Order: sequence, then C-alpha cells, then structure tokens
Amino acid sequence: MTKQGPQNTERSARLTEALASRILVLDGAMGTMIQSFNLGEADFRGERFADWPQDLKGNNDLLSLVRPDIIGDIHRQFLAAGADVIGTNSFNATQTSQADYGMADFADEINLAAARIARQAADAQTQKTPERPRFVAGAIGPTNKTTSLSPDVNDPGMRAITFDQLRDDYRQAARQLIEGGADLLLIETIFDTLNAKAAIYAVSECFDDIGYELPVMISGTITDLAGRTLSGQTVAAFWNSVRHARPISVGLNCSFGGRHLQPHVAELARIADTAVSCYPNAGLPNEFGEYDEAPLDTAAVLGELATDGMVNIVGGCCGTTPDHIRALAERVKGVTPRILPEIKPALRLSGLEPFELAS
Repeated sequence: MTKQGPQNTERSARLTEALASRILVLDGAMGTMIQSFNLGEADFRGERFADWPQDLKGNNDLLSLVRPDIIGDIHRQFLAAGADVIGTNSFNATQTSQADYGMADFADEINLAAARIARQAADAQTQKTPERPRFVAGAIGPTNKTTSLSPDVNDPGMRAITFDQLRDDYRQAARQLIEGGADLLLIETIFDTLNAKAAIYAVSECFDDIGYELPVMISGTITDLAGRTLSGQTVAAFWNSVRHARPISVGLNCSFGGRHLQPHVAELARIADTAVSCYPNAGLPNEFGEYDEAPLDTAAVLGELATDGMVNIVGGCCGTTPDHIRALAERVKGVTPRILPEIKPALRLSGLEPFELAS
C-alpha cells in the first residue's frame, strides 16, 4: 500500500458525497492553455533535455518535468474559475505515447510529477474553501494506438499493439498517478472500447497491487453525428461494454461541441445507473483548427443538459479556457444533479449495437 493510501481514500469519500449533493465541474483544456504560452522547442527541452536527439515541442506532458510552474499555473486558473475536479497533465504520459519522442522510459516520472503538481494546486484551493474540497483526477488517455483496428488497410489482422502491452502500460501509469495523490482515475477520450477495457483491467490490477480502490470515471468520444466511436460502437453498446467496471461516472468528452453531443448524453442518462458526465469541445474547430465558441454559449448548452436532469458532471475539452469554466460553474450553480435511474436487471450485451435479452 502506498503512503498516499489513507489520504486518497478519504478524499475519494468526500468526492462521492459532493457528487450526491451538486453538479460537479471539471476543468477545461490543458492543451489549449499550454498553447497560450507560445512555448518553443527550448521550453520543452529545458536544461535537462537540452541535448535530446529528437524534437520535443508538442510533448505537453513533459512540461510536468521541465516547466512545472506553467502546469501549476494552469491548474490554479481553472480552480479559481470554479473547477471542482482538475485533471493531471498526463493525457499522453504512457510509454506507448511517449515513445514517439523517444521518452518511453520517462513515463513513470511524468505521471508522478503531473499528479503531484495537481495535488498541490487542489490542496491549496481547498485550504481557501474547506467546505468545498477540490479533487484530482489522474488522466489516462487513449494512447495513439488502437487494439481493435489495423493501421494497414492491406492487412486487416495487423495490430500496432497488443491488449497485454497496453494493459501493462496503463497499469504502470495508474500506479504512478495514485502515488502522486490522485483521488480518482479518469479513463478518457475513448475511441476504441478495447483500449478502454485494457485500461479498466489494468486499473483493477493496480488496485489489487496497492490494496485499496479509488473511483474511476470513464468517458468516451464519438466520431460521427450518428453517435459512434471510431471502433464503431453506439453509445448504448459502449456502456454495455464497460458497465462491469462499476465506474463512478460514464460520459462523453471531446468529439463535437456540446450541442451535437446533447442527444447522445441524453441516451446515456436514460440507460446508465451511475453518474453521467459531459465535457465537450468549445464547438467545432474553424478552418485554422481553433475553437470559437464563446464561454456563455458553452455554458448555455451544458446548462440545458443540467436543468433537464441529464448530467452530474460537466466541464470542457479542447478550446475551453478558465472563462468557459467560470461561465459553466455559474450556470450550473444550485441546479439539482441528475437522479440515478433504477435499471431493471437484464442480460445486456454489445457488439457494434447493444443487445438486450427480453425477459
């Protein structure tokens, strides 16, 4: 059991209490905020990696080691704007993703540092408002590999990574995030459900290793307006595939703007017997790949989901800033969180579509 153990679990219990009493607000886009600092190659290298043989610009996760001041400042901005939960700067901090920069061996260190930076920021904000504790979500991204699809159209059976390789990678990442002080783990931006299953398996093994469990959030991303993931599943089929993990929440993030996600979030709200989250992009990107949706517009869309009783957790993904989170926090303040439905037990399976055996 890690030294953080008792503290992690105590804070996690407070998270569960908070989730039952109000709609919780996640932070916004770490990548968007990092871009606002206009960092160059030298910033990503720092003194430690000045002679690294590959370009490092764009390796945002590495900033947790070389520019922790920037990452801490971003966390503090989102907390001051009203975020209840901040995600660690570890979206691509797996060995699989860091291999693109030749930095797979630094994945453990990056995850640990990212969690510690977020922990420090959250604790400082909690000290200011003890009645409203802030929480750290250990962010686990999908990696840049897929276990369901072949990267070669001429070889459908080929896979760039195996389930076991991905599981081992996720397991190590989860362990470091917990050691650094995460209150929960966030398996997010899932485009391939088999990747998510590897993460779920890895996290369960990690919990066995350390001797206690933390809450797990699961958030998928859809790639078309029909509401399917890249690996082809509908939202309902996706839920059937991951429900066994008993997550504290399930939801959707990234994808399109909130307006396009509304019907798919509503579907999750109807079928999921756990909390539902939604943290979309700030609308659709323009021709320059930038996001133009104004904070009040983002807040209005998510506010509709809140007042309609569809969500328990809201926040922002690509393009969302502290201004978006501030507007969102104000919009959902005092709104009653979604009441979890009672779902009749049944045999529910999934392929690309959900299947329920009629009783």
